[in-house]
Amino acid sequence: MPPDEETRKDYDYMLDHPEEYYSHYYHYYSRRLAPKVDVRIVILVTVCAISLFQFFSWRTSYNEAINYLATMPKYRIQATEIARQQGLLNRAKEKGKSRRSKEEMRKEEEEIIKDVIKNKIDIKGGYQKPRISDILLFQIVLAPFYLCKYIAWYFWWIYSFNIKRQEYGEEEKLYIIRKHMKMSQSQFDTLEDHQRESFLERQLWIKENYELYKQEQEEELKKKMALDPRWKRYRRWMRNEGPGRLTFIDD
Repeated sequence: MPPDEETRKDYDYMLDHPEEYYSHYYHYYSRRLAPKVDVRIVILVTVCAISLFQFFSWRTSYNEAINYLATMPKYRIQATEIARQQGLLNRAKEKGKSRRSKEEMRKEEEEIIKDVIKNKIDIKGGYQKPRISDILLFQIVLAPFYLCKYIAWYFWWIYSFNIKRQEYGEEEKLYIIRKHMKMSQSQFDTLEDHQRESFLERQLWIKENYELYKQEQEEELKKKMALDPRWKRYRRWMRNEGPGRLTFIDD
């Protein structure tokens, strides 16, 4: 409807319903003063802003993890030895003998050690190396592909293990264990290799074995809490004082 016709219709409606004057006045100006911005542009800009924030936040976390690992003797000694074997530290010293100060040489050696750690250590979980495909914008763009991939995987799983009754491979066993533990893939990836191996040894992909394992973990946690001095003090405080009590005192 053209603007003039719409305005005329609103005017006629106001004449027919004078008691709704203030309501008509509000709707008229709220419509006229509303910003004429395409909602799709607003959504796109918002998604792009969130994606940029995600990427730079993840990159900052990754760099902090590398800096932390570079201070740990276990990783620093290994990285220094690898850099020395590859001749990286020797080249840095030879290049900086006459032209650089000791402080500049130390900074260069530090960067070399960090680069070795980046290349040799696979950091997983929340501090892993940022990937463009993980940010929100690309996740939305690739959503149809991921959906098709999941549907294909789901039918493959039903066909292979429910219909053909094939035995689970190691990857499938770990997937079932992760689902039992209600852990995301990134959380599961942060576990040590020996932990995943112990899960396989105990056959935790079998529901009964996992329930027994879960019960054992709960009992062990209760024992640790019972022996923890801080937990003892907390229980003593709860028993004697409590979080707070309401009392009624007669005046």
